Amino acid sequence: MDRSLAVERLLRDVPPHDLPAALRSALREHFGAPAVELLMADYALTELCRVGREPYTTEPIPVTGTTPGAAFVAQAATFDSAGDGVTGYLPVSVRGDRLGVLAVTLPAEPEPSVWAELERFAEAVAHELFVADRDTDLYVQARRSSRLTLAAEMQWQLLPGRACTRPEFALGGQLEPAYAIYGDCFDWSASARKLAVTLINGMGEGSEAALLTNLAINALRNARRAGIPLDAQAELADQAVYAHYRGAQHVAALLLEFDLATGAVSVVDAGSPRLWRLRDGKAERVFFDEQLPLGTFDGTLYESEGFQATEGDRYVFVSDCVYDALGPHGEHYGDRELAEAVTATADLPAAHVPGAVLRELSGRRRGGQAEDDSMVVCLDWFGPVPSLGAAPAVTVRRAEGAQ
Repeated sequence: MDRSLAVERLLRDVPPHDLPAALRSALREHFGAPAVELLMADYALTELCRVGREPYTTEPIPVTGTTPGAAFVAQAATFDSAGDGVTGYLPVSVRGDRLGVLAVTLPAEPEPSVWAELERFAEAVAHELFVADRDTDLYVQARRSSRLTLAAEMQWQLLPGRACTRPEFALGGQLEPAYAIYGDCFDWSASARKLAVTLINGMGEGSEAALLTNLAINALRNARRAGIPLDAQAELADQAVYAHYRGAQHVAALLLEFDLATGAVSVVDAGSPRLWRLRDGKAERVFFDEQLPLGTFDGTLYESEGFQATEGDRYVFVSDCVYDALGPHGEHYGDRELAEAVTATADLPAAHVPGAVLRELSGRRRGGQAEDDSMVVCLDWFGPVPSLGAAPAVTVRRAEGAQ
């Protein structure tokens, strides 16, 4: 059997918690690799944590200033020669979502085709990790360099991922503080024709804020999956939140739906999340008609509005703790500062922009603690995929003698 098939079949057949051990055994047998390590990115995306049999037993590796960190950030293989061997650090990512790095040590520098083969295994590992998370806590635990609060546990379970890439768009999002978030959340879903993006800011603190956000996100998902228009999705979610809290709690939301064939965007603005657009090197805030937050009153009606996305646009969404953050002298981190941050990160891929903006915000506080959680989501719009044209005509030949 081809060794590539042998390794990939083994990954599919082993119990979920045995993936790292099986991978080490297979790469030792088929590639002569004396050492193999799976490194998972932590929730803050600042450290890479080794996956072992027992969680919390190894020291994490910083992303900044390390060779494996460079592979994770650049999403490209990096190499480190030491002693008699060479170690390749291969990104473990699936559909743009960056999970970590696979470190493979070989006794000698191989042909480039071998590294290409190992990079394919790293991608296969990423797919298997998504499946494995349904059946084991091992990889979820490995992503943690410290304990999450209950609210953060609830919020992270809501997310669709941290990044997503398709030919039409690229998405990336981040929540901070990663281990103690409250009511901020994002959601997205793409079909053949539509991309839905949802930004949520639930009021309150701790697990109560997380419960409120959970209700809102799932109400919106339920409405979206029923195939109803965007304004009706907001109305049904509004009813769900009001029915439970009777107006005592509400959820600020920004709902968007992109038509992947045309770039037309429908929007419902129901509160505080805001949008900045970077087009032709200029960053500016995009304003909408702000309507009532979800759950404020009984039977609120919502109206959608629209705009046109242009190929090459970048959209950066932020929650109120970002644009209302206070600097060291009590000044707000307002529109001008956000426009500068969006422009300064123009050369970064979408998946890296949220973290860069949040780090700039933290630096502005000069190490001070945030009074609320913060959310940044970045969307790069590449434009519709050219049609491949109509399917070729099929000629049906009648069998000789057929009527």
